[in-house]
Amino acid sequence: MSTSSFEVIPPSHAAPAAAPAPSLPTVEQIRVLEVPLALTDYERVLDWVDAAVAAGAHEYVCVAAVHTVMESHDDEALRSAVAGAAFTVPDGQPLAWALRALGHEIDSRVYGPELMARAMERATRTGQRHYLYGGRDQSALFKLTLRLRQRFPGLRVVGGYSPPFRALSEPELDAIAADINRARPDIVWVGIGVPKQEKWMAAMRERLDAPVLIGVGAAFDFHAGLVPQAPAWMQRNGLEWLYRLKQEPRRLWKRYARHNPRFVMRFARQWAGERRDARA
Repeated sequence: MSTSSFEVIPPSHAAPAAAPAPSLPTVEQIRVLEVPLALTDYERVLDWVDAAVAAGAHEYVCVAAVHTVMESHDDEALRSAVAGAAFTVPDGQPLAWALRALGHEIDSRVYGPELMARAMERATRTGQRHYLYGGRDQSALFKLTLRLRQRFPGLRVVGGYSPPFRALSEPELDAIAADINRARPDIVWVGIGVPKQEKWMAAMRERLDAPVLIGVGAAFDFHAGLVPQAPAWMQRNGLEWLYRLKQEPRRLWKRYARHNPRFVMRFARQWAGERRDARA
């Protein structure tokens, strides 16, 4: 495992030892099908990340679409990993709609690729250091790094690794943790897909010194230019799944056929139950 193609940058100033650690902003969460989702927006998430980095926190953030919510019902380990996050943002447009249907104010979803892009842009001003864990292979990860640096001049990407598509041994996990800790990132971006990335963050959190880990799924492929993103109008209307299905039908058709109808039916029951309780 090597990060030789990545820039080596000395760590930024450490805060004086006597300085009090700032408290992290409170993030209100509402359960949709028993999965807590944050009532937040891009700027408040990024402000929370800045505060967590300043505090030297040890947290991770999940980014959830309908797939994550429904897999959490079927996979106890994923459910536990999501529950252990500092918070989970509603990445999928249907989840933002669900929160509004339950009577909560939310301007828009917090889309993982957009969150990553905004964080990178902000980092060109703050100097935050980033590590990229994921991608299709190491060459795709290098392409992602180059494109991010071209798009955000001055961005500090201090390391990266694309793991193999198999379970990793304890020695391998130890080596990965050592590599990330040597790079001293402020944020580790994890792009290995649901449910692997949530389980990885939960399992690795205590081994890593980085203040924040964020799982962003397909954002690596989008930003590397390997997979096109749905047009804005499809994203606004909750049709991104249809666009992605057209791009990768063999991989995704079972996911959408299984999860989408179940989500609609189960959320309809939750919505009806909450309205009934409100009238009682």
